[in-house]
Amino acid sequence: MKLINVTNSHSRLVMNQLENTDAELVKVYTAGDTTVIFTSAPYHNEILLINKKRNIRPTEVEEIQEYFLKKLPNGSYDPNSISVIQMPEVVEISIQKNLSPSS
Repeated sequence: MKLINVTNSHSRLVMNQLENTDAELVKVYTAGDTTVIFTSAPYHNEILLINKKRNIRPTEVEEIQEYFLKKLPNGSYDPNSISVIQMPEVVEISIQKNLSPSS
């Protein structure tokens, strides 16, 4: 699965997220019919997957989660604190950040 950065095409969404949430960084990607929104905030990262044409497959969720976890610094999150909420056409992955520096 290839993710393509389309953040520049979603400037209104990005500005709304930055203005109305605790987000510090918002990036938008596309993987075919699935839109992926990555948000970084002081205490957590969120990955939102949206596909209005069909439900998102578990393999897609795993691949996209792995893609973003590889981009995060080692020790910046606890793998046991990752939560995944699945609904029709939408999946939200929440990754809590470690607040204490790792040794």
